[in-house]
Order: sequence, then structure tokens, then C-alpha cells
Amino acid sequence: MNRTVMFFGIILFFCSVFSCATRQHVVVPPETIDALFPEYSQPNAPGASLLVVRDGAVLLRRSYGLAHLEERRLVSSATNFRLASVTKQFTAMAVLILVERKMLSLDDPLAKYFPDIAPSYRAIKIRQLLNHTSGIADYESFIPDSQTVQVLDRDALRLLNEADSVYFPAGSRFQYSNSGYALLALLVETVSQQSFAQFLQENIFRPLQMNNTVAREANTVVTNRAYGYTRASPANGAGAGFAFADQSSTSAVLGDGGIYSSTDDLNKWDQALYTEKLVSRATLQLAMSPTTPKDSAGVSYGFGWFIGSHHGLPTVFHTGSSRGFRNAIIRLPEQRFTVIILTNRNEGEPIEIAYKIIDLYFAEQN
Repeated sequence: MNRTVMFFGIILFFCSVFSCATRQHVVVPPETIDALFPEYSQPNAPGASLLVVRDGAVLLRRSYGLAHLEERRLVSSATNFRLASVTKQFTAMAVLILVERKMLSLDDPLAKYFPDIAPSYRAIKIRQLLNHTSGIADYESFIPDSQTVQVLDRDALRLLNEADSVYFPAGSRFQYSNSGYALLALLVETVSQQSFAQFLQENIFRPLQMNNTVAREANTVVTNRAYGYTRASPANGAGAGFAFADQSSTSAVLGDGGIYSSTDDLNKWDQALYTEKLVSRATLQLAMSPTTPKDSAGVSYGFGWFIGSHHGLPTVFHTGSSRGFRNAIIRLPEQRFTVIILTNRNEGEPIEIAYKIIDLYFAEQN
């Protein structure tokens, strides 16, 4: 063998073993992370719950601010926040559980389960709801501004049937759709003959011992609940405070955003996604693989998860945004590293904080 080739082969071997420019996570002092949350740790302010996990071990668990301003109740790792669109990964999992039980197929058309659905939606496939390529119109756009009674998933279907409208032919492109996930929750109910909340409880939350996680229905008690807030206008020259802003007319729609959970419970969910406790490894891989054209942000979508990368590290992630809440979960599957941030305010970008945390833990070392 050529000596030069052998020399570089040896160098490459040692680089692969010992990493000449490693991306292994480093120890980060808690106060360094705390410095990323100055707005959330202010007195009299709604807060945040943070969890950082590597290889099943909690690297950092931090809580900031208040879960309930009026009661002066502090946020903790057991505080349950409205997940908003972070809910979608659970809705997708519920559908995939039914697929594995051969109770439905991803390529079934909606008309098979909703025989009275409007003509524009009849041929849409279940997988096209899961990956946001259905083209189905947004139910929110059909809710009158005067609406005061909360909309439920079945109301979303009624509004869609009345509109009978799509943005583009199914499967032709990607457009994020809350409507699709409201329909998926109804699909789970139709096929399982259980309420969506009950199906989640029996098939996901209870098996994973997510004992305080619920899909919030009208009479559901959410323990250790965080309430949502929005920034109030300054009054009498004083600094801006926060006003109660916990629910909107669409907050009761379950399939697209109605689950409440904590960082402690989401840790159990995250770890289960490395196992076959809920579905097979092949089905998990399908959910977390790109199934759509890349959108404007350069990422794709699987089933309930965005698929992307951050500084060369493959990621699966989702954000959640609703009245009074902003959330993010980012998973680095190859590193078995996860950052979860839940907040109870109408502002801020937890996803950007999460990326900064990843950068701190995976600072490149020479």
C-alpha cells in the first residue's frame, strides 16, 4: 500500500474514533442556560419549563416564573402547559397505532370513514392529512369574528363541509393545516369507537405512565395547570405587565392542539420514541422521515414532525403556538439528545432558545 495513503487512512481512523473536531456534548453550567431566559424569570411574569435530556439522562431541569400569576403559583417540571401544535405528534401516533392494528390504511380516502364529507375532500388520503399535503382549507378562516362558543373537532368538520373548499389538489404541495389534524382526531374516534381523549389515554398516556397528560375536554381537570397570558399595555407610565389570555374560540379543538402536558411527562414520551412500546421501529421511522417537498424554511414534514438539521445535526422537531402559549421540542435522534421548552405567554420564540441550547452543548471542539 502507498505510504501516503496508509498515513491518511490512519489519520482518518483516529479522527473517527477520537473525533478531530468533535460534536460530542459538553458540560454547560446551569447559569449559562439561565442567561437565555431573562424574560421568563422576572417577578410577576409568566414562565417557562425546560428539560434537556441525553441518552435517557436528564442533563438539566429548570423552571422559571409563574404558572398562575394571580395565585403566585410557580412553574415546575410537573406544570402542565397547553401544547398547542406540539399535540400533532400525538395525533399522528394515534393514527399510526390504528394503522399497525390494520384498522385503517394510510392510503384510505376520507370518504371511506366520512361518507357524508363534502365532494372536495372525498378522495383525500389519510397520509395527506398527516403530512399537510391535503390542500384542505383552514377551518379557522370560516369562524366568524363574533364567535364566542368554543369550536370542537366536529364543528371544524361542519365548517369545512359547508365551505367545501381546497387550496390545491391533494398531494401536489405542502401547506400546514390545522384542519387536517382536527379531521384525524375524528378519524381516530370513528375507527376506534372511543373518544379521542380516551383513545390517547388508553393507548399512549397510560402505557407510558404520562399520568398527568390529558387531551382537555369540557369537564377535564388539568392538574398543576399553567394558564396563558399576553403582554398588557403600559398603564399610567408603569412598565408593561401581563393580562390573562388563556383560551380562544379554537382552544377546544383537540386534534390540532388540545393536549396539556409537562416537561416531566414529555420526557417519557421522548424516551419511548427510541423504543417499540407504541409502534414498530419501521413505523416510527416513517413518521420521522421526510414525506413532503421542502418548504420555505428548508425543512420537510413527516407525520406530526418537521424534519431538518441544525449545523449538520439531523433534527426532528415541532413548535406550538396558541393564545397564551409558545412551546418547542427538538430531538437530535442520532445523539439521543432532546430539548423541551414550554411557556405560558403570547410572545417569545422557544425554538430559537432551544437551538442556542443545542449550540452550547454541542460546541465544536478541536
